[in-house]
Amino acid sequence: MDYLPLFADLKARPVLVVGGGDIAVRKISLLRRAGAVVRIVAKKLAAELQRDVDAGHVEWLAQEFDEQQLDQVFLVIAATNNRELNRRVFDAANARHRLVNVVDDQPLCSFIFPSIVDRSPLVVAVSSGGNAPVLARLLREKIEALLPQSLGRMAAVAGSFRERIKTVLSTTDARRRFWEQAFRGRFASLMAAGNETAARENLEASLANPQQQTGEIILVGAGPGDAGLLTLRGLQVLQQADVVLYDHLVSDGVLELIRRDADRICVGKRAGEHAVAQHQTNQMLVDLAREGKTVVRLKGGDPFIFGRGGEELQAAQQAGIAFQVVPGITAAAGATAYAGIPLTHREHAQSVTFVTGHYKPDSQPFDWAHLAQGRQTLAIYMGTMKAAHISEQLIQHGRSADTPVAVISRGTRSDQQVLTGTLQQLDDLAKRSPMPALLVIGEVVALNTQLAWFQPTTQAEDDSSAVVTLA
Repeated sequence: MDYLPLFADLKARPVLVVGGGDIAVRKISLLRRAGAVVRIVAKKLAAELQRDVDAGHVEWLAQEFDEQQLDQVFLVIAATNNRELNRRVFDAANARHRLVNVVDDQPLCSFIFPSIVDRSPLVVAVSSGGNAPVLARLLREKIEALLPQSLGRMAAVAGSFRERIKTVLSTTDARRRFWEQAFRGRFASLMAAGNETAARENLEASLANPQQQTGEIILVGAGPGDAGLLTLRGLQVLQQADVVLYDHLVSDGVLELIRRDADRICVGKRAGEHAVAQHQTNQMLVDLAREGKTVVRLKGGDPFIFGRGGEELQAAQQAGIAFQVVPGITAAAGATAYAGIPLTHREHAQSVTFVTGHYKPDSQPFDWAHLAQGRQTLAIYMGTMKAAHISEQLIQHGRSADTPVAVISRGTRSDQQVLTGTLQQLDDLAKRSPMPALLVIGEVVALNTQLAWFQPTTQAEDDSSAVVTLA
């Protein structure tokens, strides 16, 4: 280990920065966030630093560096483009046993700045020892994605409970188990949702009865397929789950993001097939949550758009189980974007309507006259088996038979297939397309010849990911 990681308390401590340019601006911003008293030595200052000096936030000590300026400081940073001056600062600081950093010159550093993930009071630092700072920054970005912004406040709230918990739970093991449950359970979820009052109440209740476990259900939208379209919050929740109930529509790439030791249960639904009846899924969610587990219900697309998410949460609410929702990118938004089809366009469509082709037998019939109106886009989920009926009704109620249409299967994935044609050809297109598929009807479909940007390189031999137009 070339460097010993340390976290320095700089509050009210003097720090000397030699240099007044853009690099100095970045370092001084970091020092001020840590509460340091910043003294600057520079011939001239960047505009931002001049404003800080004028406002009294930092001190412009001198224009020229003098070794005696090091006598009353805690640490030193040299941020100039003058290598000779930087060397003088380094040698003088070393002679006085002051920690010194010469920016972008590793040999002239007795300490280095790591890449920082700031969730104060929780701080994560990543360093490559100065060998690969860009790699350290990339790792920091990955960690940023995994750590919710609420972690800092959660750490602060937990800190306010530490002494009380020590008096209630006498052993280290008991306290560890208590905090593990809190940081992975309802307390953490409430903090992530911004409900600090309820989070404190949850800790109070857990402290009053530490043996009683309370679980919750988190409904998560997995997006249309591409794992990169999973939301940041969705990723964080998948890392907290004790058990995940998922559908067949959830891609393998998204499933790979689930915490490794979480249980996975497929309650998959496919067109014309239900592996687990809906009421059984509802009961399973409730039963698992009652065991004190964090239960994630992972659904393709967005769970509140033709995903039965509302029904599942109604069951949770009736059972008295706490729940929350993490929205996802719905298929109509994701698949059309990857197919180069804007759902709205000033010249072609002033509105978009989401429709499901799968509905209860006793449901009211569609308002076909409304759906057949021009200058709008129809995005029809689960409509391939009724494509002939949809086409017939729209044409009968006034929509032109030549209206452009697209059938998009496996949208956003490497084997995405887009079949285009006209409304009178919709049934033929649907029969040629793998299921599940999204039907898109409207003039905007014609724009995909200009806007189809997604051209995956992992195309199958039959070129299944290409756009195919039915002549």
